[in-house]
Amino acid sequence: MNDDRRLDAALDQGGGILRLAPTWVPRSFCIPGRRLKLHPDDYYALGAHRGGIDERWFASTTPADNGPLTPPDEGLSYIVMRDGAVEHRLLLRDAVALAGAQIIGPRLMRDYGGWPMYSKFFDNLGPLPHHLHQQRKDAEQVEQQPKPEAYFFPTQLNNHGGRFPFTFFGLEPGTTREDVKRCLRDWDKGDNKILNLSKAYKLEPGTGWDVPAGVLHAPGSLCTYEPQYASDVFAMFQSLVDLVPVSWEMLVKDVPEAHKQGLDYIVDMLDWEENLNPEFVQDRFMQPLPVRGVVPDATEELIAEGCIDEWIAYRSPDFSAKQTTILPGSTVTLRDSACYGLILVQGHGTMGSWAVETPAMIRFGQLTQDEFFVSEAAAQEGVVVCNPSETEPMVMLRHYGPSNPDLVL
Repeated sequence: MNDDRRLDAALDQGGGILRLAPTWVPRSFCIPGRRLKLHPDDYYALGAHRGGIDERWFASTTPADNGPLTPPDEGLSYIVMRDGAVEHRLLLRDAVALAGAQIIGPRLMRDYGGWPMYSKFFDNLGPLPHHLHQQRKDAEQVEQQPKPEAYFFPTQLNNHGGRFPFTFFGLEPGTTREDVKRCLRDWDKGDNKILNLSKAYKLEPGTGWDVPAGVLHAPGSLCTYEPQYASDVFAMFQSLVDLVPVSWEMLVKDVPEAHKQGLDYIVDMLDWEENLNPEFVQDRFMQPLPVRGVVPDATEELIAEGCIDEWIAYRSPDFSAKQTTILPGSTVTLRDSACYGLILVQGHGTMGSWAVETPAMIRFGQLTQDEFFVSEAAAQEGVVVCNPSETEPMVMLRHYGPSNPDLVL
């Protein structure tokens, strides 16, 4: 069966809803927090030399950038289709190349030429280094895309907070370029003390943050749902994290060869206005908001319909995300103007023609029934979701591409 026939069969089988296989990504510089529901024996399934698996990527057409040992499909999502006892797979990236307008809609294909975002869970026992994702002007210098992102901390995946459930954002007002360059000059002295120039915020499950490209951030140790632009570009600015040294190469991985020792170039990658923003919390912190906007009784109306639908990522024009809860015993029709990926984090039931369920434990390489991609046509027609449980809600996180026409606050 060729790719065209696989895709047609997959779209037909799911009524425009594509089932996706789990996509696991290791990071050599991280220790897994073990909240991804992987079997305890499988967090190093790719080998200790690759690092522990601390990320699961969703609806991804973006390959992971994990160095020379990275296989070509790491980070890429596969569509799964069954033909009797035979299982067929097709990369979501290839499916969009074959029939993008049919899957993601003509607007995104016209404006972006493909699916321009993905989401992930990242799950670290300790904090990550203070780092940034390059803005467009700098990402383009290394033939990459910028990477704005957002964070949401699902309650279902945070039975413990890890070693450091705080995140540093930006720089303290008054910090200068020379202050940051001094930290970079001290790279090989152990701790370059760049966190002394920043401020940490306590992370609260059920809330989130918006992080534009060019903003320094040192993510804390909650398991995090992270919608983001389709890129894996970054620059680490902290030389020692959780007592582990960080190599200079992790700072300049996505810096042009001529500037890998150029401190002026490196500090100019920062969005200085946003890093020094004295109202960063007011501008970037996100409490969930009802999808119908901040109006009286919006949540009560949704509950009466059997659903609580909330925006959890809504400050960036490059992506958005919802937390959608189907109440026990309810059947609802979810209608959206745009395509989206989704991951189920609680409960079980049906979604269109698919049986869906949240796994308690996953073996590496095992298929699940918790991740899907809803084509634009299926989203606009409406997806019927049924929660048969008498007691447990069904909760899904849904991630959308740029300029979502439904995002009206």
